Amino acid sequence: MLLQRIFTTDFFFSILRITAPILFATLGAVIGEKAGISNIGLEGIMMISALFGSLIAYWTGSWAAGVLLALIVGVIVSLLMGFFSFNLKTDIILTGVAVNMIGSGGTLFLVKVITQVTEGTALASTTSLITKSVQVPSVNIPLLKEIPILGDILSGHSVLTYLAFLLVFLTWVMLYRTPLGLNIRSVGENPNAAASVGVSVLRVKYIAIGLSGAMAGLGGAYMSMYYAMGWSQDMVAGRGFIALAAQAMGAGEPLGSMLAALVFGLAQALGIKVSSLGADSNLVSPIPYLVTILGLVVFALVGRSRARQRHSAAALQAAAAK
Repeated sequence: MLLQRIFTTDFFFSILRITAPILFATLGAVIGEKAGISNIGLEGIMMISALFGSLIAYWTGSWAAGVLLALIVGVIVSLLMGFFSFNLKTDIILTGVAVNMIGSGGTLFLVKVITQVTEGTALASTTSLITKSVQVPSVNIPLLKEIPILGDILSGHSVLTYLAFLLVFLTWVMLYRTPLGLNIRSVGENPNAAASVGVSVLRVKYIAIGLSGAMAGLGGAYMSMYYAMGWSQDMVAGRGFIALAAQAMGAGEPLGSMLAALVFGLAQALGIKVSSLGADSNLVSPIPYLVTILGLVVFALVGRSRARQRHSAAALQAAAAK
């Protein structure tokens, strides 16, 4: 049967693999949104981090050094976005668009300068070998790998894949169980009220956008040092924007956003699987983007329905008070 050929253990394994970079960026979007920041530049941050992370991994022979630098680059780029937005009063959306443009064209220019390669085909072959021998390692979890079916799905993933899902819990703890998380949420909900009780709104926003950039940096490292085994132009392929949609669909909460990211991972994995079975790739490649649009439509309809319910409840309370 067709369904048996599609829904194999390899298929479910690939869902987690494909979801991980989206989830990193989604958590970055969640943290930013909690502080009242729409980090549109996630796509560009991932591209820039992917490039520098893979180059450092190649030059040092250490995947850990590459991941660390990718994280640092993500933080630096996001802090620069914050400086232009918070201090110079540039619109954060326009700043994010600029970062995305740099991530697409600027990184290609840097690769040509660094590698001294100008031909497109030679450039592609050069960058595809950047992290071939220093990719992020995979881990087989003891005992879990011995479990039939479940072990084949959950064991054997990249270290960063497990880190992505662990960060969902850590992000929730940070947002709802620490003073920093309380400050981030208060600044996002009412910065004036937060400032009135002594919270430095500017400092909290810098911390939030820095954490958001760190998450995107890890997503970039995942893309170039594990998922794609190297860097290529526009390799992130819209995952930063999909992450923004996942954050919106998840109502800005870590767990809900993770589930939304899994939906997008499922859509991409399904497209790849169906294509491998002989379907026209031009027909299945838009599946993830169609799912994104449908998801946002559903989210908008649910949000509108809830708003109407709240409005009706408020009207009833007002009528009762009279």
